[in-house]
Amino acid sequence: MCMEFTMVAMLKPLVSIVIPVFNGANYLEQAVASALQQTYENVEVIVVNDGSSDGGSTERVARKFGSAIRYYDKPNGGVASALNFAIQKMEGRYFSWLSHDDVYRLDKIERQMAYLCNHDLDDVVVYSDYDIFSDDDIDRSVTVRMPAISPRYFRYWITASSQLHGCSLLIPRAVFDKVGGFDESLRTTQDYELWFRMSRYFEFRYLPGVAVAARSHARQDTRKLTAIVQAETSRLYGDFVRQLGSDDIPPDPTAACSYLSLASSLWQRGFRDAALRAETLAISAGAARRAVILRRLLAKLLLLARALARKVISPRHRQSLQAICKEILFRDGR
Repeated sequence: MCMEFTMVAMLKPLVSIVIPVFNGANYLEQAVASALQQTYENVEVIVVNDGSSDGGSTERVARKFGSAIRYYDKPNGGVASALNFAIQKMEGRYFSWLSHDDVYRLDKIERQMAYLCNHDLDDVVVYSDYDIFSDDDIDRSVTVRMPAISPRYFRYWITASSQLHGCSLLIPRAVFDKVGGFDESLRTTQDYELWFRMSRYFEFRYLPGVAVAARSHARQDTRKLTAIVQAETSRLYGDFVRQLGSDDIPPDPTAACSYLSLASSLWQRGFRDAALRAETLAISAGAARRAVILRRLLAKLLLLARALARKVISPRHRQSLQAICKEILFRDGR
């Protein structure tokens, strides 16, 4: 038995599935079950209770799984602190994040590990497609397809798009050793800040296929912290634009066009300062001021349309429409 375990560890590196949770008793059991039922044979499941205040309900759900999981209870510090805590505790060579209200596809880890093995890739981050579903209606999910972005322009894409889902990723532990963990000062954007930081040193590779079903529901923190989300995200994307170098900008058809597309995307999401910075860079790259103004007006009209859509279209259908637009924009991997 010991020899069999050793052979599995040699042939199939240990993957740590990390589930941070705060007051999540209603969905946690389904998430943990999807992690434990992975077809990949060598996983550990780490559940970090981030100081839940629900009278022990979250802990009771986690304790049901006994020794099948590694369970930790810590004072509340936010999702970034819970993830960093787990990174320090994990024993795996690879890290995979699962939100307590989401559900992994059962072959998520196996497919991504096979991709790394078949292509002889070590320090590479893998990302995949995901489904969006509302509350408990997982059978009516909408698939969000990711584009295969050239690693050279991945930082540009992260800045121009907000489609990447952190729970679809598989990350080598060595990546954290190089760039550090999640920024605990950020309440809602800690994931994108880290992906941007990671992509400076490591390639992100796209593996087609759905990895996770992401639940959209009224209790999510991003819905309850709308003003905080907007302010924090606006600052973050302003930092992203300032950090982009000329080598990060797709030259096809021109760098000026890429900056204009970036500015348009930022205006449509309400990130004024970041959009103005991108417009300045577009003009420096040769864009006509008239073109800049026209693109800005069009983007603001689209922003109004997005605001209207939020009132009349469900979150999962909005995600689907956004994904279609992003796929058209980045269909050539730019």
